[in-house]
Parts: sequence; C-alpha cells; structure tokens
Amino acid sequence: MQRHHPPSTPKAVARGKARRKRNRTSARHLDNVLSKGAVIRPHKFFADLRRLVVPALIAGLLQCFVYAGVILLADRRDWGNLAVVCALLMFMPLAAAIVISGLRTREFPFTLAAVLMGVVFNFGVVILSAMRIPISYTGLFLAAPFAIGGMIVAATRLTRMANERLALLDFPGAVRVADVIGGDLTIVAEEKADLSDFDRILIDGESHLTSRWNSHLTRAQMRGILVQPWFFTKEEKWGRVDLEHFDITHLAYRPTQIYYTRIKRFLDVLLVCLTVPVTAPLGALIWLYIRAIDGKPGLFVQTRRGYGGNNFRMLKFRTMRRGSHGGATDPADNRILPGCSVIRKLRLDELPQLINIVRGEMSWIGPRPVSLEIARKCEAASPVYTARYLVLPGITGWAQIQYGYAGDVEQELEKLEYDLYYLKRISLDLDLEITFRTLRVLVTGTGAR
Repeated sequence: MQRHHPPSTPKAVARGKARRKRNRTSARHLDNVLSKGAVIRPHKFFADLRRLVVPALIAGLLQCFVYAGVILLADRRDWGNLAVVCALLMFMPLAAAIVISGLRTREFPFTLAAVLMGVVFNFGVVILSAMRIPISYTGLFLAAPFAIGGMIVAATRLTRMANERLALLDFPGAVRVADVIGGDLTIVAEEKADLSDFDRILIDGESHLTSRWNSHLTRAQMRGILVQPWFFTKEEKWGRVDLEHFDITHLAYRPTQIYYTRIKRFLDVLLVCLTVPVTAPLGALIWLYIRAIDGKPGLFVQTRRGYGGNNFRMLKFRTMRRGSHGGATDPADNRILPGCSVIRKLRLDELPQLINIVRGEMSWIGPRPVSLEIARKCEAASPVYTARYLVLPGITGWAQIQYGYAGDVEQELEKLEYDLYYLKRISLDLDLEITFRTLRVLVTGTGAR
C-alpha cells in the first residue's frame, strides 16, 4: 500500500533547504577543525555515570525504606501516594549522579555532592507540593541524610578512581618518575607521536617547555588534553608535594579557599563551644587524676612556633613523671604515669589546647606546631619551611595522620611535604577528611602515639 504524503508548502520547502544547508555547513566546519589536528574523543561522562548509578540507586532505595517506615509508624492513610513519592526519591540521587558525571571538576567531592543533592532534594519537595500530593515532611527529613551521605561517598570514590590514561614525555629521569607515579602511564619519546588517546600529558619543565615541544603541547591543549608538570600528578596521588620542585608561588588560592580560610576561625570557636559540655568535665577529671597520683603541675606548658612565625605557649596534660624529658615513647615507657597511656592513646592529653584555640593561637586542623629548637634547625635546612606558618597550627592535621611523629630534622622535612600539600589544597573537604581519619585513628588506635 503506497503511503500518501501531503503536498509540501513553499515555507516547508524553504525550511528544509535551510536545515540541509546548516547541516552541510556544520559538517564542513567539523572537517576543517579535524584537518588541523583536532580529534573526536569519547567523553568520560558515561564511564563516570556507570560508577555512580549503583550508589545512587542504593541511596534512593534507602530513602524509600525510611520514608515508608515513617508512613507505617504514623498510621497514615495516604498509602496511594507512596509510589509517586518513592519514584521521585529514587530519581533524586540519579539526577545528582548525572550532574556530577557531567562536571569536569573532581576537586571538592564532599561539598559538591552535598550541595547538589540538597538542591535536587528541595526541588523534588517543591514538585510534590505543587502537585498537591500529601507528603510526610518528617519522613522526607529523615530520608534526606541517606541520599546526601550516599552521594558524598559515591562522589569521593569517583574522585579517587584512577581511570585516566597518562602520557609522560621522555626526559633523562622519566623512568624513575614513571616508577614513582605508577598506574596506567606511558612514556612517549617521539615528539610527533599521537597523544590524542591520553587524558593527561605529564611534562618536565626544564626539558619540554622549549620550542621543540611547544607546538606539540599546544595542539594537545586545544584537543582538551590536560598538560601539567609530572610532580603535580605525583602530588595528587601521594598526598604530598615534591619538596625539590615546590615554589611559594604554588600557594595561589582560589576565591573559595580564601573565603573558607576566613570562616575557619569562626568554625573553630563554634566547635569548641559545642564540645564544652563534654570536654570540660572530662578535662577536669583528667587534671584531678594527674594531681592525685603525681602532684603539681597538672598541665605541661611548652613554647612552640606558631602562626606567622610567632611563639606561643602550648598546653597539654602532663602524662609523664615530673622531671622527665620529652621525646619518643613506647607503651612500656616507665616515664609515663600509671593510666596515662590510655589518655595519650586517645589523644586526651591534647584537650587543654582548646584554650589555645579560643586564644587564637591554634586551630582544630593545621600543621602541628614544633618546638623552637626543631623550628630553627628546619628553617636553616629548608627555605620553604616557613611557609607552614601561613596558617594556624592545629591539634591534628594532614601530616599528622599521614606521617605521624617526626623524631629529627630529616623526618620533620619529610613531614613538611604533607604540610605543604595541606596548604595548597586547604578546603572544607580536606578538613572533613582529616577529621574522619583522625576519628578512625582514635577508634582503632592505628597511628596513635
């Protein structure tokens, strides 16, 4: 049977000709760009989305179970609307996953996922209200943390997955660098080699920022391939800077980092106030215990180097016998007072430093303050050591959880690599990660010294 086509009008014919002309023009433009060295590369969107779909579905199911449980316990009569609400609850994490996959940034997974999921959740509540569907706000309030927490975990895992294809341009130390970085890394020796299959090209400044490589790297940048010094990639993977290649100009803060450093002081004092009902009675008990078994003083005071290179008096509970000298200890050290090994292991001897925080001498998180003797030796050994004085010293910090105790100047300079990494990447996300890792150390005892 022959299909009947209605007669075309002059306007329809004109629109068809214009559309075909635009398509031909677009094709010529694309061919022109490709002929000059550009390539069509598959986007990582779908690969990233596949990694987020399962956590998003789990978060959606948990939301549905919590919401249905609240409806059941409340003995509500609007069960007919439960399917609609749960369908929207399932879609919310998927919508957040789609947006996260489409974004190129992976730098702040915690705040990105939390803010994005909060926006999507509120938008979903607005849709339900606009449809005049009876909902339980208590159920939604209790279900929301599961979606937000699930997407935070998913976004953080996505950031840590090494799914990039790396190319390292050849230079005299390329083999050693490749061993340090590891992963899926290819050393490229030919300057005319095709680099279009790689996501990131690693260079050595002294060897590759020359006229010989300039046009080659420029074409790679135009293709959307990230070109950066190799030690930046090493820094991302190992959480420490390369001290030999570090320069103070690397500490160029973005606006978000500047704003965070300004509110960090307020957050420090607020957290001290919130914890006072627990920390004040606990600190008083520890102080009384030390006084009872070994007399005065209950506190140990030592001058440390702090913010801006200024000295301050850091407070701790005295957990060693009077007249004992400091330094490294072990669980069987007879200098430690009876029962105080547990206090040291749980880091409760640091509680008086909350007073240092209120005074503005310390923060919850930052480089650990060192004694004046160690500070002088390290400042003489490395000119960049003073960079750690750009932020308030902390009770805990990135170097503290990654490296631990430094017993001499050499180890202190190794620890400096972690402190400088924190200075470069200071953010709410990194502070939260340090907080969670510190709590894990306190619970498991791993690394507690």
